[in-house]
Amino acid sequence: MSSPADLPLSLRDYGPSHGSHAHAHHQLLVGLDGLLELEVEGRGQRLAAGDALLIAPGDRHDFESPQGSRCLVLDSDHAAWGLCEPQPYRPRQVAALANYLAQAWPQPLALSHAPALLLEAWRAPKAAQRPRRAIDWLSLSAWVQARLSQPLSIADLAQHVHLSPSQFAARCLEAHGMGPLAWLRGQRLTQARSLRDAGWSVRETALRTGYRSPSALTAALRRAGL
Repeated sequence: MSSPADLPLSLRDYGPSHGSHAHAHHQLLVGLDGLLELEVEGRGQRLAAGDALLIAPGDRHDFESPQGSRCLVLDSDHAAWGLCEPQPYRPRQVAALANYLAQAWPQPLALSHAPALLLEAWRAPKAAQRPRRAIDWLSLSAWVQARLSQPLSIADLAQHVHLSPSQFAARCLEAHGMGPLAWLRGQRLTQARSLRDAGWSVRETALRTGYRSPSALTAALRRAGL
């Protein structure tokens, strides 16, 4: 694996599976050599040379390449990726750009413009984009507050407002300047402080707001200065 330290772009060699994981950012993969087998949120994907895939924030994924494979990978929290589909609008352009970047590696001038060029090739023209669905953040907050004792994921929040996880993550960053996990953590802390002020015990508050223990709640409130 190699990547300039100041860029979210890398060339990665894949082999045996290391177990599933998820990111708080968008991850774009473009196949360069070999065949990469992926499972994203339970859905199988195959990434051969020239194929491309966008993995949404919060989507659990696993990969395996028994014969070995190499991909160009972009990790990005740019909100515009939330409006993109899992596959590129211009797949040939994305594949050609990825091959050029692999050959130019690691020339800083070429790589510095790579994220913007990949985004431009990936997303559909504005005329082909679907209208944005509005998010009622007050209503969503009330829905979340009533369910803080339950495990809540980015997918749960996105499903409630009828968006994909990647679209919801982008809209959250755009509206609040933070990712959905940070926004959800803020909802928990706000509710916890309110319950404590109302006289609830630390134990009762922790159970109601989804903290694993009273000490975890106390530590979280202290870190937040609440």
